Amino acid sequence: MENEQDKLGAALKACAAGDRKGLALIYESEAPRMVTVAERILRRHDLAEEIVQEAFLQIWNKAWQYDPSRGSARGWIFAIVRSRSLNALRDGGREDLTETDSLERLQDESADALYHDLFDQLDTASRLRACLGRLDGLRRKTVMMAYVSGYSHGEIAGRLKLPLGTAKAWIRRSLVALRECMA
Repeated sequence: MENEQDKLGAALKACAAGDRKGLALIYESEAPRMVTVAERILRRHDLAEEIVQEAFLQIWNKAWQYDPSRGSARGWIFAIVRSRSLNALRDGGREDLTETDSLERLQDESADALYHDLFDQLDTASRLRACLGRLDGLRRKTVMMAYVSGYSHGEIAGRLKLPLGTAKAWIRRSLVALRECMA
């Protein structure tokens, strides 16, 4: 591990001196991990690749700022990727803009398909499937949203355009019905 850190530190020094081989060494050893880190933050592969490209430009231009007494070379490199990714996320300037109502409609359609797929994937002989099948479709969806997707009661109410009390009551009553059915 230390040997690898020493190599990265030497590669950064080479970059600071204008040696492209240093940048090539950093690219070969760290680029896939850098893309992975950026993608985890941005949740878009294409944007993650763009951010990593910009990070390499910054590494090339600012390698002279790296100080080994302040941290590892890998830490310095990944701090650049993380910072650029978070800035892109905050700026939102690179987002593909769509109309709000069409975006909400697409999200609702994909969520409906997800809950139907999850229900359909349950074993047909499963007791849980039988009990969930006894629930009204919308009430089953509220339970799935809460316990599969992890939405809060307020988020469920907002997404389904229900009063909060109604969403809470449906979930509570559905859970009681499921417990009785499963017992």
